[in-house]
Amino acid sequence: MESETTRTSGRSAAGIDDISYRILQVLRDHGRISMAALAQEVGVSRSNAYARVEALTEAGVITGYSARIDPVRAGLGICTLVFVTTHPQRLREFLEEIADIPEVESAKITTGEHDVMLLTRGAGVEHVHSFVVGVLAALPQVKSVETVLVLDEVFDRGQLLPTDLGDRRELAAERGLLRYTRANPDRPSSIE
Repeated sequence: MESETTRTSGRSAAGIDDISYRILQVLRDHGRISMAALAQEVGVSRSNAYARVEALTEAGVITGYSARIDPVRAGLGICTLVFVTTHPQRLREFLEEIADIPEVESAKITTGEHDVMLLTRGAGVEHVHSFVVGVLAALPQVKSVETVLVLDEVFDRGQLLPTDLGDRRELAAERGLLRYTRANPDRPSSIE
């Protein structure tokens, strides 16, 4: 299965220079921009812009183009984070099982108490409830689920680039390592 689950997390493409990062920034914000306008915006020739976009696409840095859709205005008013713990050695099978389920907008393998965090959407609470209980929790790979209702989606920076980030090295060195801390240590770790 060649999908989000087979991507190599934590690794960046080598050889992306400042001009290529600028191209990515412009395309991220204006995906329908013409090649001529992109070239002018970045300060390179049209052929150079085209060659760079092609190279970024072939390297897998640019993975596609799409419209940004407001899920609430499109009829999906309920958003949830579903934290899933799978039975030992069943994670890969679980990821394959959920890959084509339309309610799952994204799946992230996590550290800590759970194995996977899913972002799911539905038209109403009853739809989300029947999906989580009747579909996800019923999968044989699933040991437990914990569902968190998202009250408000304040912002989404799903298209970050390294050029967007500040230098945090000094702060990280002073603070040390972070660890998972449970909000309430008396809370049970699984749904019974």
